[in-house]
Amino acid sequence: MTDLEACLAMDRDPEVVRFIDGPWSDPEPHRAFVEARIKARYPRGLGYWTIRRKSEERLLGWILLIPYTVQDAEVEIGWRLVRDAWGQGIAAEAAAAVLRHGFAAVGLDEVVADIDPANLGSIRVAEKIGMQARGAIDYEGRKLVRYGATARHEQADRMGSP
Repeated sequence: MTDLEACLAMDRDPEVVRFIDGPWSDPEPHRAFVEARIKARYPRGLGYWTIRRKSEERLLGWILLIPYTVQDAEVEIGWRLVRDAWGQGIAAEAAAAVLRHGFAAVGLDEVVADIDPANLGSIRVAEKIGMQARGAIDYEGRKLVRYGATARHEQADRMGSP
């Protein structure tokens, strides 16, 4: 909860949430949404990770690794950073570490990310961490591109296999 106000401020930047549906412009539902995400109980090894520089306390963003839906076993990875942290490789570095954690520590077989095709920054992050486009999907009336990575792919990368 110590990051609540910083998360709310990050979400109020229209460029940060440009490709993400949510209650960003309505303060009460926005706060309730973020609080619920922070307080949620996720399966072992899953959740949200705060991104900060070692030299400062300021929140730069977060990485999530959570079940896609309550009814579904799929696990999604996602990231959100304050705008002045974009373009520095921070999201890719943090997401790569969380993805490795998902495969090695949690034992996931696959992780997905559904990304708006116009969100080139997130597409670059997904590709940098080894995710591959799997095709278009329809999510609540929006056309997104599903990216995915498998534990098998991660193991092949570590061993230098093609």
